[in-house]
Amino acid sequence: MMRPIILAIDAGQTAVKVRFADLPDFKYPGVRAEVGLLSQLVRVIRLVASHGDGTPIDVAVGAAALSRADDTDATALLELCKPSGVVRVSLTPDSVTSFLGAIGDQRGVVVAAGTGAVTLGVGARSVARVDGWGYVMGDAGSGYWIGREALDAVMRAHDGRGPATALTEAAQRLFPRLDAAYMELLTNPDRVRVVASLSPGVFDMAATDRIAAGILVRAGQELAHAAVTAVNRIGEEDQANPVICLIGGILGPGPVRAACVRALRDHWPEFAPHPASGDSLAGAHQLPSLLREHPLSSHVAVAPSPEVGLDGGN
Repeated sequence: MMRPIILAIDAGQTAVKVRFADLPDFKYPGVRAEVGLLSQLVRVIRLVASHGDGTPIDVAVGAAALSRADDTDATALLELCKPSGVVRVSLTPDSVTSFLGAIGDQRGVVVAAGTGAVTLGVGARSVARVDGWGYVMGDAGSGYWIGREALDAVMRAHDGRGPATALTEAAQRLFPRLDAAYMELLTNPDRVRVVASLSPGVFDMAATDRIAAGILVRAGQELAHAAVTAVNRIGEEDQANPVICLIGGILGPGPVRAACVRALRDHWPEFAPHPASGDSLAGAHQLPSLLREHPLSSHVAVAPSPEVGLDGGN
């Protein structure tokens, strides 16, 4: 059959980004964790596939919201998309596509920190995921985590349990009545984004407010701790300068990245961050060519199974 053309999707909470053929990249609203993922993906795939020329389509998805068992059902997604010319589907967490986009199929660790945070390590035979457990019980060092730490500091200052901080002014722009903020958040379905929206203010105030500066240092240390844990779990701790790539808005140039690098140099004095070669969308584009022998292949749901032997197959 004709070699399929790849439709790559980076389905994040902030935006869904799509790359297809030689068309400009598409961008849609982010996926909603409380809604089934497959129905959201089907809508996007149908819209984008309508721009095709009839060539069979190989859909490759990295998604942030694989929270239900149904969300990982590549076969169900394939069946729903067959009328749009889709002949194969690869579906995986966005931690996998972020890894592939950043450093390809080599061994190493990728720390990704945006609204959430997840670290993925890939060794010769093993894969280690560290954190990425969401705002309720994880994502240490993320934008949400930074916003949450800021609110904690503000409420401590409000109660008299902690020192005064300029972060109070930023919090009051969102919550004029601080003593009612917790109820506003509990009843707000968009609470994660609201809390994370405080993180830019923490960065802005870090140069003049020691509380804000301390939060960002701790964020960097948390992310470094995740990286060290992943390196140890994949058996690469004996390297003088293990491959560790730091990506995402929180780990851009600035105090969190600096604190993370300092903490990593406590373990490996020669450490230097590995440069990222691409993003999660580029990583999704690599999914169809990922070798079955690669440790990450077991974390990718594929339909039909690789044994079917489509051209360009996994």
